Amino acid sequence: MTKELFQQYSILVDYLGKVLGPDYEIVLHDLTQSNKEVVAIANGHISGRTVGSPLTNTALCLIKSKAYMNEDFLINYNGETENGHMIRSSTMFIKNSHGILEGLLCINFDDSRFSNLSRRLFELIHGSAFVHTIQDEPAVQLSVPFSLSSAERFPTDIAKLMQQIFEDVMKDIKTPPERLTQEEKITIISQLDKHGLFRLKGAIPFTAKHLACSSSSIYRYLKTLEH
Repeated sequence: MTKELFQQYSILVDYLGKVLGPDYEIVLHDLTQSNKEVVAIANGHISGRTVGSPLTNTALCLIKSKAYMNEDFLINYNGETENGHMIRSSTMFIKNSHGILEGLLCINFDDSRFSNLSRRLFELIHGSAFVHTIQDEPAVQLSVPFSLSSAERFPTDIAKLMQQIFEDVMKDIKTPPERLTQEEKITIISQLDKHGLFRLKGAIPFTAKHLACSSSSIYRYLKTLEH
């Protein structure tokens, strides 16, 4: 991202943060930098992030899948903050004239204040029993043009991000890492790769430690997946 483009989008981040108000977090990622971290943020209290925080699990998936090649933006998918607030997330792909992805402009809406107000209003009008009935109904799933395996999370550092991705992939695997077969480990590596884990610095030794194998084995498994 050029210096001029960065300045323009940084102003836009500040502008949108002030116009939309404190329930909207606005985030800018510069993907031309090696660490692809947050370079501008407004209302960061929503996720607890600051300038320098890493990409999210969802952003890594979008980059790895090259979803930006067919879409200019992705809107209304689920996110979850560390304090348990469910938020509505949207991402715009910043591409240059050749279609190469250079940045992400993200808007995360925390509607918890309004949800609480709505619940209290319903209780006043209909009584608490009616409200509980409504809350017990299945939540409406927003449709998006990309399959997201889990809610977006907002880690404040790389270590947390890698741990979240690893746990997402391993959540249904009951076998201890040291008892996994080579084929099972290759399948896990494939899923971790699809989640964009290996775009992160330190991912190879992290994965080797958690799968009870050597870093050279992880490199070998990744090479196997290329064929």
